[in-house]
Amino acid sequence: MDRTRRLRRTEALRSMVREEHVRIDELIYPVFVIAGENICNPVESMPGIYQYSLDRIGEELDRVVEAGINAVLVFGIPDHKDEVGSGAYDEHGIVQEAIRLMKKEYPDLLVIADVCLCEYTSHGHCGLIRDGEILNDETLPLLAKAAVTYAQAGADIIAPSDMMDKRVAAIREALDENGFINIPILSYSAKFASGYYGPFRDAAHSAPGFGDRKTYQMDPANGQEALREVEEDILEGADMIIAKPALAYMDVIKEISLNYNIPIVAYNVSGEYAMVKAAAENGWIDEKKIVMENMVGLKRAGAKMIITYHALDVARWIKEEK
Repeated sequence: MDRTRRLRRTEALRSMVREEHVRIDELIYPVFVIAGENICNPVESMPGIYQYSLDRIGEELDRVVEAGINAVLVFGIPDHKDEVGSGAYDEHGIVQEAIRLMKKEYPDLLVIADVCLCEYTSHGHCGLIRDGEILNDETLPLLAKAAVTYAQAGADIIAPSDMMDKRVAAIREALDENGFINIPILSYSAKFASGYYGPFRDAAHSAPGFGDRKTYQMDPANGQEALREVEEDILEGADMIIAKPALAYMDVIKEISLNYNIPIVAYNVSGEYAMVKAAAENGWIDEKKIVMENMVGLKRAGAKMIITYHALDVARWIKEEK
């Protein structure tokens, strides 16, 4: 008789045959940097997450380094917004200055720069606008310009999240022309127009001022279309790709992993984080068990790395298990 339970009898046996593991060096922690001084603003919809000014971001980065996490994903909240999102490509913008500080004070930390206009535009959309339409091709030079300024500031990885068509090619060309041929692109390839982003828009002050983002972010119903997006980004020069959100899209992550030999990053987004936190605070779930089950589920689906607001806790729990 085939008794599969034989290998589940003790923790030592279960550990020995375990198929997937979550490692600390596979975690990426998002950080929010805001213009101003002496700021540590809690994000009410994301318990434990804060906006930090440049003079205080070190408090968070110290925790990141102590936890053993190797990479952060940087988002900026500027003090000025306009129709063309000029803060995104200002050489002395909030993210550019944050990157310089991070590379000076934490040189071994991998700094990933998110490239998008939504945090910097007065209308909150990810591209330029004319007559209510989000313009694709006219936005590309601004995204490329932003990517170059992030690379010049010292970013290790460029991560375009805007979902404009052909932006990976535009950014790759601009980086190469400016001597940054070795800077990889981590593209938000399979990014869906999801309801899970609400808390992030509180944190990044990036909610659209009108309409929604359904004309450029993907329809949640379209799994096969995600493969097309991934393939196009790979052909344009993406070195790694992001699937976002994560938990409701594990099937998409699995399909990508089966079809393309490229590192996949799952973005465990703000709404997914907030739901777990809220349920845990009400005593309805065991936070550690649920979070770690989510993490290993993403690895099982095919993710190589995970962007998650749980990263500091996950790193601590992994250490405690050793």
